[in-house]
Parts: sequence; C-alpha cells; structure tokens
Amino acid sequence: MRRFEGQTVLVTGGGGGIGSATVQRFAEEGARIAVADIDINKAQMVVDSLPESVEAMALQVDVTDPADCERMVAKILVRFGALHVVFANAGISRTGLVADIDPADWSAVININLTGVFLTCKYSIPALIAAGGGAIVTMSSSMAGWDTSPGGAAYMASKEGVSGLTKSLALQLGRHGIRANAICPGIIRTRLNFSPDMSEADWQRRYDDFSKRIPTGRVGEPEDVAAVVAFLASNDARHISGSTLLIDGGQTLQSWSNAPHTETYPSEGLW
Repeated sequence: MRRFEGQTVLVTGGGGGIGSATVQRFAEEGARIAVADIDINKAQMVVDSLPESVEAMALQVDVTDPADCERMVAKILVRFGALHVVFANAGISRTGLVADIDPADWSAVININLTGVFLTCKYSIPALIAAGGGAIVTMSSSMAGWDTSPGGAAYMASKEGVSGLTKSLALQLGRHGIRANAICPGIIRTRLNFSPDMSEADWQRRYDDFSKRIPTGRVGEPEDVAAVVAFLASNDARHISGSTLLIDGGQTLQSWSNAPHTETYPSEGLW
C-alpha cells in the first residue's frame, strides 16, 4: 500500500523503538518523513536506515520547549512544503510511589509525556489546517483508563491527560478536516519500562513473564503499534476521531475477578 504518497509525516520520539518502527512503516507507504528526537544521533540513524528513495530529515527537538516545537514545524515546511500527519510519540517513564517519587521525576514525566504532546500539536495545527486537513495520533497507554500500576502514578497521570487532550483536539479540529486519535499500547518489546542495567536475558525473562498474562500469548512488537498508527492516520480511518485504541493483545482483560490466584491468563476452567 502507498496510502501516504505525497504526504509529509512528523514522528516525535522517532529514534526509539516504536518511533523508528513507525517511521519505517510510513516510509514503506510512500510518505516524506520528519524524524524528531531529543537525541539527534538516534534520529539521524533512523533516517540513514531508510532507502535512498525516501525523502526524510532528522530534527533535534526538545518537545517541552515551545520555541523548539515551533522551529521543528517551520523546518518541516521549508523542507517539504506541507505537513499532513503528526504522530506525537515522544515519552519517558519514571516509577515510584506518590509518597516516594522525586518531584523532579514527576515534572519530567508530565512535561515530556503530556506538555510535549500539547506543544507538538499546538505548533502543528496551523500547518495541518493549511494542508487542507490531516491526522494526529497521540501516544497514550493501556494504563490510561484500563490498567493500574502502583508505581506508575506520574506515568498514568500523564497518559490520562493525553487521552483527554486528544478527545478535545478531535472536537476542536473536525471542522478543519483533522482527525485526532490516541493509541494505548500494552507491553511492547522496547526498553522504555526497563532499567538500563538489566541484561538482555533479564529483559527476555520479564517479557516471557508478561506473555503468560496476555491472552494472545505474546507481548507486542513495535511493528504492531506502527501498523495501527498508519491505519489511524490513513483515509481507511476517515470516520474515526476522538477514539482511544488499545493495542495490548487483551492484556487489560485480566483482573483479580477472573484470575485471583494465578500469574497466567486463565485459559481454562472459566466456562
């Protein structure tokens, strides 16, 4: 499919696992792509990994800085002339109980995960309107309204905020032909939620443990998320706006009420 032929797509957090997979997906579907990341080296590596036929640029952007976000969009317009799709994906995770979490960590999570989405959208909206319409996809989380983590207060608060912001964007922008939707991935095979000092073997054991609690029997891959982002951004989803779409293999279906004494998904003995 070449659903994005002639269109320009912005991906923030484009140097990470989900970001880079989404860049690859849009490239395969014919888009011109702006890969934005706080780490310009990661962004450039993603751009360099694309086929030479793909028009792409790397941008160093701090999504918590209004001036940076405004410059980001300006540079995209200078290079490509228009902007049609925004994937506001940049995010971080910090864990800690409310009584224990460092206020600086709380602020960092809220600033990047929520304010960063707001600023990315704020400065992209005029360009989307000028292009005659388009699509915004934001990064929420399965913990935004469906699941809960004792140590995830800051992360959950930021992602709940993203979901609310996205619904408001959908209501505001529909008259301009712009749709806005949030994706809510469950456990995805990236390094976002795991500490840097964990070995690859430790990571794999964690993923294996998570897989036992997921009805489909596996954790998600970045490509699973990328496919959904591309769908929501495409004309195939032309009548979907203001939605929050779970991408979790049924992970959030498990609760104490249906599996009070097990660490695996209860595939037997329920009926």
